[in-house]
Amino acid sequence: MAGMAGISAHNAPPAQADVVAYLVNVHVRPGYNFPNGDVAIAYGHSVCDRVAAKMPYAQLVDQLKADFHTSDYYQAGYLINQAVNELCPAQIWQLRESAAGYTG
Repeated sequence: MAGMAGISAHNAPPAQADVVAYLVNVHVRPGYNFPNGDVAIAYGHSVCDRVAAKMPYAQLVDQLKADFHTSDYYQAGYLINQAVNELCPAQIWQLRESAAGYTG
């Protein structure tokens, strides 16, 4: 039975993007002030692109803090997390590797 569990884990389908969840978690949340859903989605995809390009996590956080005129790490980190988890879940591992050891 244990062997079967290992086999099924390897055969699991890849995670799919969930644009609606991203919009609910980011567009309606105070602090980002996206003018509409399309802009919010485009920004989230830009975060995914930066993660895929292996931008260091600290640099990504700094860029988001500058974009939203905040010094709040949580606000930047939340948006990064939502973008990757909901728009580009295949990049979760890359984000985790980049964020390892971050102490911001």
